Amino acid sequence: MKRTWVTIEGNEAVANVAHALSEVIAIYPITPSTPMGELADAWSAAGRTNLWGTVPLVVEMQSEGGAAGAIHGALQTGALATTFTASQGLLLMIPNMYKIAGELTPVVFHVASRSLAAQGLSIFGDHSDVMATPSTGFALLASSSVQEAQDMALIAHTSTLEARVPFLNFFDGFRTSHEIDKIEQLTTEDLRAMIDDSLVRAHRQRALSPEHPFIRGTAQNPDVYFQARESVNPYYASCPAIVQKTMDKFSALAGRQYHLFDYAGAPDAERVIVLMGSGAETVQATAEYLIAQGEKVGVVKVRLFRPFSVEHFLQVLPSTVKMIATLDRTKEPGSIGEPLYLDVSTAISEGWGKQDGQAPPRIIGGRYGLSSKEFTPAMVKGIFDEMLKTNPKHHFTIGINDDVTHTSVEYDASFSIESEDTVKCVFWGLGSDGTVGANKNSIKIIGEETENYAQGYFVLDSKKAGSITISHLRFGPHPIHAPYLIGNNQANFVACHQFTFLERVDVLKYAKPGGVFLLDSIYGPEDVWDHLPIEVQQAILEKGLRFYVINAHKVASDIGMGGRINIVMQTCFFAISGILPKEEAIAQIKQSIRKTYGKRGEAVVQRNFRAVDETLAYLYEAKIPVGVAAGQAGGSSTESTTQRRSPISLPVLTRRPPVAAEAPEFVRKVLGPMIAGEGDSLPVSALPVDGTYPSATARWEKRNIALEMPVWDPDICIQCGKCVMVCPHAVIREKVFDPGELEGAPQTFQSMDAHFKEFPGMKYTLQVSPEDCTGCGLCVDACPVKDKRQVGRRAINLAEQPPIRERERVNWEFFLSLPEVDATNLNLAAIKNSQLLMPMFEFSGACSGCGETPYIKLATQLFGDRMIVANATGCSSIYGGNLPTTPWAVNSQGKGPAWSNSLFEDNAEFGLVVHSLNSNKV
Repeated sequence: MKRTWVTIEGNEAVANVAHALSEVIAIYPITPSTPMGELADAWSAAGRTNLWGTVPLVVEMQSEGGAAGAIHGALQTGALATTFTASQGLLLMIPNMYKIAGELTPVVFHVASRSLAAQGLSIFGDHSDVMATPSTGFALLASSSVQEAQDMALIAHTSTLEARVPFLNFFDGFRTSHEIDKIEQLTTEDLRAMIDDSLVRAHRQRALSPEHPFIRGTAQNPDVYFQARESVNPYYASCPAIVQKTMDKFSALAGRQYHLFDYAGAPDAERVIVLMGSGAETVQATAEYLIAQGEKVGVVKVRLFRPFSVEHFLQVLPSTVKMIATLDRTKEPGSIGEPLYLDVSTAISEGWGKQDGQAPPRIIGGRYGLSSKEFTPAMVKGIFDEMLKTNPKHHFTIGINDDVTHTSVEYDASFSIESEDTVKCVFWGLGSDGTVGANKNSIKIIGEETENYAQGYFVLDSKKAGSITISHLRFGPHPIHAPYLIGNNQANFVACHQFTFLERVDVLKYAKPGGVFLLDSIYGPEDVWDHLPIEVQQAILEKGLRFYVINAHKVASDIGMGGRINIVMQTCFFAISGILPKEEAIAQIKQSIRKTYGKRGEAVVQRNFRAVDETLAYLYEAKIPVGVAAGQAGGSSTESTTQRRSPISLPVLTRRPPVAAEAPEFVRKVLGPMIAGEGDSLPVSALPVDGTYPSATARWEKRNIALEMPVWDPDICIQCGKCVMVCPHAVIREKVFDPGELEGAPQTFQSMDAHFKEFPGMKYTLQVSPEDCTGCGLCVDACPVKDKRQVGRRAINLAEQPPIRERERVNWEFFLSLPEVDATNLNLAAIKNSQLLMPMFEFSGACSGCGETPYIKLATQLFGDRMIVANATGCSSIYGGNLPTTPWAVNSQGKGPAWSNSLFEDNAEFGLVVHSLNSNKV
């Protein structure tokens, strides 16, 4: 049977199987499982059929609780059903899960496992949600990779029909759900061979039907409930054998053999780590590396966590094992240990007596990887090293610095097992600039059009659009088992798609000596060097990097693509890397463009084609000085093939600190490292124990992501306040003030006579915060004024930000020193009046051009000093949450909105409740 190799995302790999084996799919979106539901919905809308030739009914419910209820109902009518969820969404399904399991109903829930909101919300991956469900009676089946996630989906759907035990098929959120890998895709014939139609008919025969009426789900009293609960024991006792039988059948079909517990490592291993999920891939690869160095180590990869088969677990353990370390990707405060640790300890305690009288191994437990915290080979080696100690840490943590309860295990972060024949590339982008989408297409092209294995993983900030994204691509001649980020000094190719990132973060920390650096720059190849921070110059020289530049934003803008520079930078990547011959690469890029943008119309496709065709004429290799000018960069020049030019001496440019020196101590010491992308270095003691953070911290972040910002023209302004009103991030402000306040104003500070009847003889000004603006342009669109002297010009217009940033920063600081208006007698129903009030919601993490935040901002202007705000998860938490700063401001009296992101955590994906403490004012 011929199968194809595809380069595919984990969510899509699972959804392919689930859609083909279901008749009813009830969904409600929640990150990171949402793509599974979206894909299923799109496939059914397009008429794609399941294994039995019918189109699955996909219905979106009002919440995850409703989705689970719909599934329960569909199952009771004999339909084959499934759903997709994660995190709080899974918790909302728990009541129905108890009923579904209690009624021995075959079903599979597919879960991209994710953190639960505790002291703070997190959309990232761990096993907290899944570990809240074992007592429901669902079987729990774990996957370690994209290939396994697909395969386990089929094994789960097959097993549940025979076992009559419902299954929860889970895989790590983001790390597996959003990773792109080259896998062998299952065919319809594979699915047909695995599914026993007689078991499907048996499921249908158990359904509720007027043709054979009965009652299921009675109310039971103390006299019989206990006995009835124990009646399911034979089904759970036989479930592990059924799953193993299904795995064996799958192996005969597809050639990939799985077991309930798979051991990998030395046959005489003395130290063994036990875990499940993507981390098992990392441990196996590290163990194999250490075994080659002569160490006796191994790993047990847990597939079927529930029901836990002691017999099968003990069978795979080497008889030589002396110490076991269990790793749980969850935390249970107050417990004697996390779930896997307790199960393994019990298994050894109850079953080891059968091991020929040998002393049982010592067991220690640890936690790792919460909220997608990195889990690297260096950390694995640190655990193996800890196991050599006479008194190793018990109930330890790895990957953090616990300076409070001292649970953390030390490790050498420089340890690496990366293969030299695997090419590694890192791309820095701005959320919504298309970088991630282009890199997804790139890794698919490499995986499917070359003989290379390929992997793509994308680090996305919770802020989504307008935040930093980092794409990690690997490809090479051998299978890639590396579910962790590319390490420092490892990347052959580094691209930075936003010049301002160089001022904020260490972009080149990933670059290996002799690698390539591609930069999107408004400066050309002759003068870009003089505009680089000294730290970037030093890295280029010390690592001997080849340095390329292109003004991608100009190319995109000239073609009419705005800020979507993805195709431009993608073309540069293929041109510089030489992965494919030039013509073939261009053809493949254009094919992916048509596939991605075809539904948006031929005009969009052709614009992207033009971007591909015109890009290379603007790509240059930058010239690097032969020697370094005094004060410009340390060290001597390095010999390389890069072009050199004579050095010139200009003022020193340095990477700016993440926050200003005058920021509050908490902002400097805690939020500053988080802003700089160094939050991993913060110790436990630095973080608030109950998730309480100070307000008004977003003002210190200064993201500087706009290439263009609005500039006010007082000559034609009518002082309507509309630009201030629509600004999503409160970066445009207006004030009226006494003319005497202008004493000491910067020379470039603009003002005009105020046209407010309430403020005769006063001055008016409108000012923009350049470093907080996102460049959306809504202010220009909202301006009703049209300059008769120049077509297209208004009272507020966009101009390039970098040349005027410092000037406007000084103007902004002066603007903030002006007194706030006395609003006592103002008619706040008028826009121009209400916008004189200080907004207490500023510089949020919302997307550029957001249409919702202006309403929140307006509410704070009207009622902010007497508000309590509670919101659900989703975009509203991104507006107001600690990511890492908070946009809720305070006035001169120290009053401002009090905000919580937890009061409605079990509600819908978006919600906002505002309560005024002065109700007669609302």
